[in-house]
Amino acid sequence: MSVIDLPTFEKLRHDVGADFVDDLIAAYCEETPQLITRLQQALAVQNADAFRQAAHSIKSTSNTFGALPLGALAQELEMMGREGDLADAHGKVNRLVADYDQVQQTLKGLNHG
Repeated sequence: MSVIDLPTFEKLRHDVGADFVDDLIAAYCEETPQLITRLQQALAVQNADAFRQAAHSIKSTSNTFGALPLGALAQELEMMGREGDLADAHGKVNRLVADYDQVQQTLKGLNHG
């Protein structure tokens, strides 16, 4: 499965225009690492609410670009935060970091392709 759902990405590009998608991708690639850091920090101190909030933001923005697998993983993390159970979150957070790297590389290539 591709890290980006092309129909979702193409719809976004059609709706907002290729130039603005460049700006959106740049903002996503700047903000998401900060959200991941907040997610990791919240996990380190077991702050389930801050963890949930960061995961929610990652989910929402990722889904906008068609990064549906990353969005689904972020949703799992969001639910863990909502339930206040972060016991099994470390592995999923590490996977999210690796998956995000693939997403950002793919997004940067897609809008110029």
